[in-house]
Amino acid sequence: MPDRDMVTAHPLSWPAGWTRTRRPERARFGDCTVYSETRSLYDELGRMRVRERDIILSTNLRLRQDGLPYSNQRRPEDPGVAVYFKLKGEERVLACDRWDRVEHNIRAITKHIDALRGQERWGVGTLEQAFAGFTALPEHAGQRTCWQVLGIEPTKDAHAIKAAFRARARICHPDLATGSDEAMSELNAAVADAMKSATPTDPLA
Repeated sequence: MPDRDMVTAHPLSWPAGWTRTRRPERARFGDCTVYSETRSLYDELGRMRVRERDIILSTNLRLRQDGLPYSNQRRPEDPGVAVYFKLKGEERVLACDRWDRVEHNIRAITKHIDALRGQERWGVGTLEQAFAGFTALPEHAGQRTCWQVLGIEPTKDAHAIKAAFRARARICHPDLATGSDEAMSELNAAVADAMKSATPTDPLA
């Protein structure tokens, strides 16, 4: 990721390599505030033992003295949100600008984290595997690799690739609050790329 000293809580520090949404949509999350959604996000990160001092919530909202954004202020033209944090010593980043309100993008990130945490709660994988595709990239870095998008280590196992695709699709599908057309498009391209190196399997398997 860019040096932490270069990441700002205000204005928005959008992560390198992440596609921007051209036309944010209206979400159906109901009533919420920037403050309440920020606290929910911090609580969700805290469940992974991420320390508050290791979190940078970056938006285009003006900040209070404690570093958190004011709730009652004019909506910024760019409602994007990025949260940078350290998970077991590794720099991670999640970002969302699909929705037209900052608080709704914060909520989407919170829901996304909860969904990723579910992989560990349900015994499917570890947090490290769940967040493997969300490593904070260096400034000016290119697009993520297919393995980063799928959230798995490079493999020739077609079954493992397809299983990773299905797991990620449950989060990235545009019909879900945690997904978007862009995320699903990236996932589809990633699985197609990964399958190019996969060992051929029995078509009936």
